[in-house]
Amino acid sequence: MFDLIGDIHGYANHLVRLLELLGYEKRAGVYAHPERQVIFLGDFIDRGPQIREVLQIARNMVEAGRALAVLGNHELNALAYHTPDPARPQESLRRHSPKNIHQHEQTKRQLSSGDLNSYLDWFRTLPLWLELDGLRVVHACWDRRQIAEIARFRPRNEPLSDEFLTSAYTPGLPLFAPVEVVAKGKEGPLPAGVSFEDKERNRRTAVRLRWYLSPAGQTYRTYAFETHPIECDEALSEDLLAEAEPYPEHAPPVFIGHYWLAPTRPATLSANVACLDYSVAKEGFLCAYRWSGESQLSNENFVWT
Repeated sequence: MFDLIGDIHGYANHLVRLLELLGYEKRAGVYAHPERQVIFLGDFIDRGPQIREVLQIARNMVEAGRALAVLGNHELNALAYHTPDPARPQESLRRHSPKNIHQHEQTKRQLSSGDLNSYLDWFRTLPLWLELDGLRVVHACWDRRQIAEIARFRPRNEPLSDEFLTSAYTPGLPLFAPVEVVAKGKEGPLPAGVSFEDKERNRRTAVRLRWYLSPAGQTYRTYAFETHPIECDEALSEDLLAEAEPYPEHAPPVFIGHYWLAPTRPATLSANVACLDYSVAKEGFLCAYRWSGESQLSNENFVWT
C-alpha cells in the first residue's frame, strides 16, 4: 500500500518528520517501511532551504525501491531552464527572465553544478503520471486525452529528450498544451476586464480551473481553483464548457499536488480526488495520504506535519 506525499519544495525537516510519523525508519541511508511504499507527487525543488537534502532522501528511496515519484512542474521547468532552445541558441527553453531566475534561485544556490546536472538527469527518468492497481497519480491534472497524446511521444517512459522538452515548452508544438495541462493544470481566460492578483502578486487574466468537477451551472468564482477568491459571478464561457472533461465519479482515486491549498485541515476534493499540496513553502504544512486500497477516499487518512 502507498503513502502519497505532496509538494516538498526543499523543506527536508518537514519531510523527515512526516516520514517518521508515517512509521518510516532510516536504514543504510534510506527511509523505509516494512509494509508500505511512498509516492512523491513532484515539486521537490525551489523555494525552501534544504533542497539538496530533499533530493537525497527522495532519490535514495526511489532507487532503493522504497518510493515512486512523478515529475512536478518545477522539475520540468528546471529541465527547460537548463536546456538550450534550438531556435534561439543563446537562450534556454525556459527564459531566464527575472521571474524565472527568482523562482529557481534557491536550487541553483544550494546545489553544485555537478549535483545539479546529476539531479536534472534523474528528473528526465521520472514519469509524468502513474496508473497503478486501484489509483492514479499526477502532479496537477488527470486528463485522459492529454495523457494519451503525451504517451504517443514517450511510449515506453524513456528519459525525456531535448526534443520532447522543446515540444513541451514551445507554444504551437504538439506537446505544449498536453504537458501544460498535466503538469500545471487547466486554465481558462477570465472575461474581458476581469483580473486578480495571485499568491506571488502577479496580475492574472486567466484562472486555474476545478477540472475534476462538472462545469454545469458554475461561475468563474465557483469553478476557479485559486487560493484567493475570484470576484466574478459570470457564467462560464461556451469554450470552457465545451473543453471540460470532469473526472468520472467511478474512476480510480487520483492524487494531485500543485495547487497551494490554504493550510486548513486537509479534506478530499471529491470522493475520488485528493490534493496534497498544503503550502509548506508558505507557512503551511507537508501533507500525505495513507492509501490502503479504498476506492472512496476518506478525510481520516490524511497525515500532516
